[in-house]
Amino acid sequence: MNGLKPIKMPSAKEKVAAELRKAILSRQMKEGEILSLDSVASQLNVSAMPVREAFQILARDGLIKLRQNKGAIVLGITDTYIREHYQLRAILESACAGLAAEEGVDILESAAAKLAAEPGTDIAEIEDVYQESCEALENGESQKYTDLNRAFHNEIWSAAGNGKMKKMISELWNGLSMGSMVSEGDYAKVSIKEHGRILKALQEHNVEAAEKEMYAHIMRSRDDMLTYYK
Repeated sequence: MNGLKPIKMPSAKEKVAAELRKAILSRQMKEGEILSLDSVASQLNVSAMPVREAFQILARDGLIKLRQNKGAIVLGITDTYIREHYQLRAILESACAGLAAEEGVDILESAAAKLAAEPGTDIAEIEDVYQESCEALENGESQKYTDLNRAFHNEIWSAAGNGKMKKMISELWNGLSMGSMVSEGDYAKVSIKEHGRILKALQEHNVEAAEKEMYAHIMRSRDDMLTYYK
């Protein structure tokens, strides 16, 4: 065995919600566009159930309006919405990073210390995902990096040990926030450097630095996404 572990992927409804949210925020889906359960399910190669659940998530967030037995309609997006969305993500994710740094158990510590740790406090999973991300980037595997980007954040949410916070952030996730002026490869190069700084703060159990680096990471994503609105 080589020690590799499966990447924890989002649920089907979270993945569908993320894809739809990204398309709406980036204006690939326009205001007034009609979304049907069957059409979205077919395009994303999923059943109708996760699409229906994703519609509920996005409707609560004000991105779409549900139409009885007729799917949904895309609502208008403003730069104010973008700013508020990312500000909320930044607040929640930076709090998770701080909690993970506070509770984290460095993989360089003794095996006994790791065994004594409470469930969900080990940052080894975060380190593993980061290393896989670096390898994916070196190999030019853009789609794999996209999945690992989500996994890196997910492991931090899990390490924070707050299930309610993790659920809230999961439903706010919108994938890579590349904006209109950067390629996927260029985005990944910036993202991986920021992930490295976040990981370093977690390894050092530096709560303030972990919160600061995560907050800056999310707000940089906000600025990238806002390029669609300039």
